[in-house]
Formats: sequence, C-alpha cells, structure tokens
Amino acid sequence: MKKLILLSGFFLLSNYNSMIAGNSVDNMHAPAGKKIVVYTTADNTKFRMSVTDTLYLADFGQPLETQPCVFVDPSKTFQTIVGIGGALTDASAEVFAKMPGEKQQEILKNYFDDQKGIGYTMARTNIHSCDFSSESYTYVVDGDVTLQSFSIAHDRQFRIPFIKQAIAAAGGKLILFASPWSPPAWMKDNHDMLHGGKLLQPYFQTWADYFVKFINAYQAEGIPVWGISVQNEPMAKQTWESCIYSATEERDFIKKYLGPTLEKAGLKEKKLIAWDHNRDLIYQRASTILDDPEAAKYVWGIGFHWYEDWTGGGKIFDNVKRVYETYPGTHLLFTEGCAESFNLNRMNEWKWGETYGRSMINDFNNGIVGWTDWNILLDETGGPNHVKNLCFAPVHANTATGEVYYLSSFYYIGHFSKFIRPGAKRVISSSSRGQLLTTAFRNTNGNIAVIVMNLSDDKIPYRLWIAGQAAETTSLPHSIQTLVVE
Repeated sequence: MKKLILLSGFFLLSNYNSMIAGNSVDNMHAPAGKKIVVYTTADNTKFRMSVTDTLYLADFGQPLETQPCVFVDPSKTFQTIVGIGGALTDASAEVFAKMPGEKQQEILKNYFDDQKGIGYTMARTNIHSCDFSSESYTYVVDGDVTLQSFSIAHDRQFRIPFIKQAIAAAGGKLILFASPWSPPAWMKDNHDMLHGGKLLQPYFQTWADYFVKFINAYQAEGIPVWGISVQNEPMAKQTWESCIYSATEERDFIKKYLGPTLEKAGLKEKKLIAWDHNRDLIYQRASTILDDPEAAKYVWGIGFHWYEDWTGGGKIFDNVKRVYETYPGTHLLFTEGCAESFNLNRMNEWKWGETYGRSMINDFNNGIVGWTDWNILLDETGGPNHVKNLCFAPVHANTATGEVYYLSSFYYIGHFSKFIRPGAKRVISSSSRGQLLTTAFRNTNGNIAVIVMNLSDDKIPYRLWIAGQAAETTSLPHSIQTLVVE
C-alpha cells in the first residue's frame, strides 16, 4: 500500500503548547467571564481536535461591521439531538475482523469512547446484504412465505460480534437503526435483489413480517434495535441491492402493512423512518406520506442522504428546511453520506472533511435531530463491496499490514459527535462573515458547543459574542473549531 504521509497517525485531543498566533490563555485580560476551550483541526498543521486556545468572555457591547463575529444566543432553542454516528455494515465488520487485536481496540476507542475518542452514540446497519457486503444474501430460503427458515446465522460470523463490541465501547448504549436494500429476489417483479425492481403485492405482508423477524432476532442476540427505515434509496435503480417505491407506494406499504404489523407485534415503539434517500425529492416524499394521517401516525421521521447533486448545481440544503418548517412534529435524520469513487492516492485530500463539515452544519441548522455517516471502516481498496462500488470512509485499514489511517473526515465529524451529546438542543448561531459557517448547541450539562468552520484560504480573527460579552480567537485557513463554553 502506498505510504500516506499526513493522516497516517492519530492525533485526537493533543494539547499543543504553542497557541495560534495572536491568541493566548489571558485573552482579553481574562478571567472576566465564562471559560471557553477551543478545539481545532486545520489543514497544513498538526492540529487534530487539538486544544489550541483557552478564552474567557468579557464585556464587549456593540461590535462593529469591521469586527468579524460569531453571534450565539443560547436562549433560543430548537430541535433536540438524538445522536451522531456511522454505519456498522458487513464490510466494516469484515475489515475489523482482519485487524490485529490492539488495532481493533484502537478503532473502537477512537470512534465510541466519549472521553478518549469522538464518542459516537448512533449507528445504522443493513437488513441482510447491501453493496457493502462480500456477497448477496438473505435470511430465508427462496419461496418461504411463512418465514419459518428465517435465520441471522450469516451475521453471527462478523457483523453481530462487531456491533456488540461497538455497543460495549460506547459504554453499553448505542442507538441502532436498520435499513433494507432489497427484499429477497423471489418477492420482486424482476426476480433479482439487484437492479431495482419492485416488491410484488402478494408479498407485502411477508416482507412486513420480515422486519419483525429481524428486530426480534437481533434483540435476542442482545442488540437493541431502536428503529428501521422502510427502504434504502427507494427511487434508485442500482447495480447492487435496490428496490423502487413511489411516494404513494411507500405510503401505502407503511399504513396498510408495515405500521400495523409492527404495532401488532408489540414493536410500536420502534422508530419508523421513511424516504431514506436524497434531499432532491425529500419534500414530495414527506408531504405524500405525512399528509395522510393513517400513514403519518406510524412515522417517526424522514431520513435522507446527500448524493443528490446530479447536475453540479450544489447541495439542496433548503429542501430539508422546508420539511422542518412544514412538519415540525416529524423528526429529520441524516442517514447516509460518503465520498464515492475511492482512490488510494486521494486519501489525504482535505476536502473530504470539509464536505462533511459543510453538510453537517447546514443540515443541523435546517432541523435534523441526528446524523449517521456511511461505513465507519473500509479496507485499502475502499471495500469490500461485492459490486465494486468502492468508496471512502473516515477510517481505512490496510488488512495486510495492520495499519490504520484516519482521514480528515474523521476529525471533522468528531468536532460534532464528541461535543454535541444526546439531549442537546440547537441554539442560534450566526456569522458576520460568509467564510465562517457556524452552528451551536446547548448540552444537558449546561455547556454550549459552538462549531465554526472556515472554508477559505484566509486566516480570520473573530470574536465569539454571547449576550454582550465576547472573546477573541482566530480561525485558520481550511479549519474547523469547536468552542466549548463551560
């Protein structure tokens, strides 16, 4: 494997003695007010979630237009955060199993430990196979309408042990939801788990029962299932496992089959997530389902991905906001995103982290309650993937040498997941400079986590301003900061 230079080590929470030029611990003649600890990740530096400043709020009053500011108002609260995390797929589990024991523990600690790592609290997994499996498989034999042959024996080799270790590393609790990529081939009109196709009407109830079987089987293994989505990417005909539902077809499957079946099985408390596809059609899908009271009563939330930029016109962040504005009682959940088309020579590109940061800031500001990355771990090829749809992950492992590589995306996600904890509420955060993106949250322990991301080539001094008090710091070029107001 080609040697990677910049991100082949792990620098989490290193406390560098040298502060960013122009900032110091006695900022603004502190201490005069609340303490602020600044954590920074920046391109062309060694900073990886490193403590780079300690500030104190002091009286400041009215800022001038010439003084860049990030304004935070903790008195204005919005959605409550459920969790932040990534997907525990077959691929991630298989790569994990090939790593030396000490590297396995390193990966688990760095992802799930809330003190020594980035503290993931949420995870997604697949219901039987997806593209990030080494093969296509189901849990039943062909034609078994009664599902008497249902067995998750396949998952006991890699995925179930991996999920159990992740739960343990997270302190014994990890919010887990599951998504199907396709029903078994014999239930579909194209007789193929791959290449789209549709669920045949005679098997609607059988497929709804399959969800119940999966939930009960995983829970019998000691893995609580918090929720399920109806279908991964229901408008995408893929070369891998896929199945098409129009908005009305998904609505009717929910209200006539899946919702009532979960309720009858005593699983009404499981969170049912609709859509689970891109931002482009999210409002049409949400309105079709949620405007029908008989379907809406079963739906906890609307899930979405970030792959909608078909024309190069950019991400459609406002579409998420439209659903948030129209259906404030429905939860919005980011369920999948990754950088596609893996290339070993591009692993050190800084843009991977910035793609995550920009998406997370915009989606949180537009009302999401949780965020889940795609595969948390892949190998040196960007797989395994049985149709060669090879992608980037925040962490890659060389299964031949045992080396582990942390991409910039790992640290950018960590600036959210470590400091924004379940139960936190989003609060107002606004920037006086277009180069600085921002969002902010008040945690249940009372501290405030403010994210500031700089996409520009410029070093930008700015003030964090809260209720007439401010503290000055600097945003480095191509950086992300979390400012924790204690």
